[in-house]
Amino acid sequence: MTAALGSGSFLHIEKLSKHFDEAKAVDQVTLDIQQGEIFALLGGSGCGKSTLLRMLAGFERPTSGAIYLAGEAIDELPPYERPINMMFQSYALFPHLTVAQNIAFGLERDGLPKSEVRARVQEMLALVQLKAFAQRKPHQLSGGQQQRVALARSLAKRPRLLLLDEPLGALDKKLREQTQIELVNILKKVGVTCVMVTHDQEEAMAMADRIAVMRDGRILQLGAPMDIYETPNSRFVAEFIGNVNLFSGPLVVDKPDHVVIESPQCKHYVSHGITGTFGMKVAVALRPEKICLSLTEPKLEERELPQEMGHNQVQGVITGLAYFGSFSTYHVRVDQEMTLKVTLSNAARHEERCLSVGDAIWAWWDGSDVVVLTQ
Repeated sequence: MTAALGSGSFLHIEKLSKHFDEAKAVDQVTLDIQQGEIFALLGGSGCGKSTLLRMLAGFERPTSGAIYLAGEAIDELPPYERPINMMFQSYALFPHLTVAQNIAFGLERDGLPKSEVRARVQEMLALVQLKAFAQRKPHQLSGGQQQRVALARSLAKRPRLLLLDEPLGALDKKLREQTQIELVNILKKVGVTCVMVTHDQEEAMAMADRIAVMRDGRILQLGAPMDIYETPNSRFVAEFIGNVNLFSGPLVVDKPDHVVIESPQCKHYVSHGITGTFGMKVAVALRPEKICLSLTEPKLEERELPQEMGHNQVQGVITGLAYFGSFSTYHVRVDQEMTLKVTLSNAARHEERCLSVGDAIWAWWDGSDVVVLTQ
């Protein structure tokens, strides 16, 4: 059966749903993924991302909808007939087998000739740079090396689609960051299409070509990592992806090239128009790294504001300070309702500014650096 819809995509998911009794784990998801793309399903626990992945693998039957791979319907096929492989968070390596034997296991089960199995194993060992560890057992490897063995085993059968379930969740933070780059390089070298599930926003941002943010079984926003981060389409996405400061207030000026929102803390001059209605209540999303701090009131000529002073700036007191090496995070108490989170880069070894807890401070930002959210 050939897909009528999404024929330009490699993987097409059409109105896919999965119900467990009355609960909708996945609710009418339609999605197109291109060949060679690394695609991330991102969301919190219970959002439906793992259920969607399991339906792609064939471990769960859809309640309704269809899945097409390269134009062919696969939602009725059992897992072993799908040209798909899945790598689990636990890696599921056989402890009694060597690295080479683990990689060869699936190939031998498929009845490939021994010479082809040997050649494929050597190819995979070279790909993941583990030739020197071929005769070791899994317990003799580091976490990152075990992860690469699991990846090599998953790629050995040359799947058309690779599914990754929290692929780096078992690694510590530093090793996870290092392995993200290695994993992406391997996947791009092979050219396999990949769908990964993660609850870790940084992992999704670092690895994926595109991200789908999920909640309650639905996709809230779909786009490239930069698009999701810089232009979230809702309060939930803005808060889920990275850190954000949210102001609320009515739209008091609504022009084609700019709007003004009046929050209890200040007036916000936004140097781009929105689709809105005068007087409607909206939220202003401001990322911590977009904010500048100064001990004195910023000068009008330093600003991106054609309006009078008082827009896009607040006074506050630093109530918290954390040093993270490459950057520092400041908590600036503005009023009883709001404490701003501000991130400043530590570009110089010895900074001229010496901001301390208790300092009275000005926080300000440009009108192009905020996003107005209507939902």
